[in-house]
Amino acid sequence: MLGAVETRSVSPVFVGRAEELGTLHDALARSREGEPQALLIAGEAGVGKTRLVEEFAAAARRRGAVVALGGCVEIGADGLPFAPFSTALRALRRELPGELAAAAAGQEEELARLLPELGESGTGRHDEDGMARLFELTARLLERIAAGHTVVVALEDLHWADASTRHLLAYLFRTLRTGRLVVLATYRSDDIHRRHPLRPLLAELDRLRTVRRLELARFSREEVCRQVAGILAHEPAPDQIDAIFERSDGNAFFVEELAVAGHEGCRTGLTDSLRDLLLVRVEGMPEPAQQVARIVAEGGSTVEYRLLAAVARLAEDDLIEALRAAVNASILAPAPGGDGYRFRHSLVREAVSDDLLPGERSRLNRRYAEALESDPTLVPADQRAARLASYWYHAHDPAKALPAVLDASVEARHRHAYAEQLRLLERAMELWDTAPDAVRRTLRPVDYAEVYPPCGCDPATPLRHLDLLAEAAVAGRLCGERERALKITKRALRLLDDEDDPLRSAWFWIQRSRLVQGLARGDGWKEIATAQELVRGLPPSEVHAEVLATAAHWSMLHEPGPEALTAAERAVEYARMVGADDIESNARLTLGGLMVDAGQIEAGLTHMYEVRDEVVARSLASIVGRSHVNLPSVLEGVGRSEESVGILREGLRLTGAMGLRDAEAWIWSNLAESLISLGRWDEAVEAAGNAQRRGQTAGPHGSGANSLAFLALARGHVPEAARHLAEGRAAYGPHDPMPQHDLPVSCLTIGVAVAEGRLPDARAELARTLESGFPPGTQRYAWPLLLEAATAEADARALPAARDGRAEALDGIFRTVKRLTTNAPVWLAHERWVRAELQRAEGRSTPDTWSEVVTAFEPLERPYDLARVRYRLAESLLTGGGEDERDRATELLRLAHAVARHLAARPLADSVTALAQRARLPLAPVSEPALAPADPAEALGLTSRERDVLRLVAVGHTNRRIAEELFISPKTASVHVSNILAKLGVSGRGEAAAVAHRLGLFPAESLIPRPAG
Repeated sequence: MLGAVETRSVSPVFVGRAEELGTLHDALARSREGEPQALLIAGEAGVGKTRLVEEFAAAARRRGAVVALGGCVEIGADGLPFAPFSTALRALRRELPGELAAAAAGQEEELARLLPELGESGTGRHDEDGMARLFELTARLLERIAAGHTVVVALEDLHWADASTRHLLAYLFRTLRTGRLVVLATYRSDDIHRRHPLRPLLAELDRLRTVRRLELARFSREEVCRQVAGILAHEPAPDQIDAIFERSDGNAFFVEELAVAGHEGCRTGLTDSLRDLLLVRVEGMPEPAQQVARIVAEGGSTVEYRLLAAVARLAEDDLIEALRAAVNASILAPAPGGDGYRFRHSLVREAVSDDLLPGERSRLNRRYAEALESDPTLVPADQRAARLASYWYHAHDPAKALPAVLDASVEARHRHAYAEQLRLLERAMELWDTAPDAVRRTLRPVDYAEVYPPCGCDPATPLRHLDLLAEAAVAGRLCGERERALKITKRALRLLDDEDDPLRSAWFWIQRSRLVQGLARGDGWKEIATAQELVRGLPPSEVHAEVLATAAHWSMLHEPGPEALTAAERAVEYARMVGADDIESNARLTLGGLMVDAGQIEAGLTHMYEVRDEVVARSLASIVGRSHVNLPSVLEGVGRSEESVGILREGLRLTGAMGLRDAEAWIWSNLAESLISLGRWDEAVEAAGNAQRRGQTAGPHGSGANSLAFLALARGHVPEAARHLAEGRAAYGPHDPMPQHDLPVSCLTIGVAVAEGRLPDARAELARTLESGFPPGTQRYAWPLLLEAATAEADARALPAARDGRAEALDGIFRTVKRLTTNAPVWLAHERWVRAELQRAEGRSTPDTWSEVVTAFEPLERPYDLARVRYRLAESLLTGGGEDERDRATELLRLAHAVARHLAARPLADSVTALAQRARLPLAPVSEPALAPADPAEALGLTSRERDVLRLVAVGHTNRRIAEELFISPKTASVHVSNILAKLGVSGRGEAAAVAHRLGLFPAESLIPRPAG
């Protein structure tokens, strides 16, 4: 034995790493300011990652931080779901029991999936929200704890991490925004080969500016010398340092092994292979200690003492003596925070494991499995199923492995660890044919097939291979492995070709529809239609109800109309008959929205309010989210924006508490839309930004971009509007067109094109949209689009170049107006507005027409729209009106100008100001004298009116057109033109225009007729 040297095999002196340790201390300091820090520590095996983390953790504790360590657990080739997070949360619970309990309050059922000590975890249907909800609640938990304490969460050995752990870590790194929190993770860089599952995560994290990566280099010769001196407790000879440095190449762990082996050189000397070097010290231990080391190597990265005792089958005194020898030789070490043992370095464990014979490895795994079956309390409850499955699988016993693997898959599903569930189910399918028939006949769907509807089968029927395929398909979809899931559904449908089982076939076709949409390979309707044909004429069942509900929901989004309404009604009826409450609630939400679109507004809203109240009372998370997205959206669509905002605010509270991050993002995007309608534009900008930041899917990002594009356009920031429009279009993509996405994008496309002076492009977009048509129920998107196009034509009426194509555009708008629904006040108001713009485009606009439009908008709480139509009414009144009309026009313009100024709607404000100036009307009350803007034409002796006339001359207007623009007679216009020619000393209108351009009297943009907002 090594005597005194053995206790110093880990150098008591911390060597090097000053820069890296400084970075970690800087992160700790920043976190104390409430700015969460994320770090990755990379380095080859043995380079000193763990020692660096230990030194930092000790320093952080001295500074008052709470440190929670967790390590990825490897059993054979398997990782345990969420193992490092469960371990870290246990550590936090030990350190801060009251704070953790308070932070988890109200969400114990969900968080128990990571930390079973919190209580029984919840049950319910598995959907796309489950895992995201668990991740969000975990992030909130850490933020709440870190609000009052500086917390360091360190996760080691990320190269062994299971997929669910990787996904959760990525989520935290992306979303943590507040709290005195440092999250760091270590991994072996030399293990990350091209196909390693950690590689995509590292690439993703590299793109995050909030994540810092530390690469630990090998030691220099000077650092190796200091390390060896610390181990040996004396200054080593230069030739010894040269030899160790050359052999180890600066790897800290190999330096340590070589230093110890050199000290014992009289017995072992230096071997030719570093792998052999790792085994030298193992083989130098007594045989019982070697035996224990081999057992620990095959048991996993950490083995509990009682489990080790059961497998080793040694007398307790002999086992303790063997462990003492292994610990003194620095081969094994007590596991931190637990009653167990692990290899002091994983490289030694891997060397010992690789040295096992195949039969020896199988035998040890069998002994582990038998011990754990005999006494399940030997390991923590949250690890039991996964470890037993791994032991039996590596024992090569299909009869025992198949049920154990299936039990582990159920546990993984229960924890929302869908990636691990998929891997275990694929392992079960691998074992299926080799397991004895007698074993397969004992397996029941009720135990293993939670997501697959029973389709009316007797629960006593044995589990089938199809049941496993169904579970695997859903697990693949929920963990994002859609390609694998699609292949699984293809295999299942091939098997079903030989069976008369339309319900199971229909169920798989519905899964394929969701996968096709998720993979952006189509809209999924072909698959839904196939499922509908399969269930047609069959009695009610859960599958039948789900097919109808899916078809109705698809139609609501893509082709709303009578067929969608009928499908929704049947889905509600069938779901109610078979007691499928969740399907019924979803179908009723769809039905309510379709009823509103069909004109049954109050009846439809009643349906939706009832569902909202029911699912909130039941805390049915996924439908709580949808109800607080769909109901406010429908209210906004019928012009009840204030009511919508109230529900959206409540939805933010509920989805935030439940961790429904994507539903929360949709709520923010809908809130932005309603706030725009209510004229609360600064709040709308913030809401749209939150939608883009919070959303995990493309939908909320695209909707938020559309709102930002509208606001930028209305405020005159055209390049910014074009940029947001491009973002929205890209977010939706071309594979799954929906009116609720496409029509707002088309409306904005027309608006941006007009603002950029591209009227032909605007007309082309209008023609394309009119050709596609407006399905029933899309009037909320159709009316603003038609208004944008009609306004553009009316504003361009005076431009000769715009005449070609105008008739076709106006005709298309007019024909569409006659077909659209107007049975909500907001739709009726828009119909009158569009018709008024069409009349203005034809030169026959009247005050009575615009007065009706203003009257329609006054009760609707839409200040921007009301300001725009008031401006148009004032413009109409000033054309040939008397003094009474001028007084009324003055008041209308003042009201419109006040709103435009408040909203920073510059185009509308400029249009109102220009009209008031041309008509010589004061925008400010008489008691508030307005400051006259400086007139650059004064140096030429031009009056204010002559300046207005010269601007129109420079555009090329005739005297008659100037008279119309300035509300004067043609004769007066002619007199003004004559005076201008005399003052400029020119002989004609063309020369006058040239002088105006040369002297820069008018900005270029002022020479282009501007739309009225």
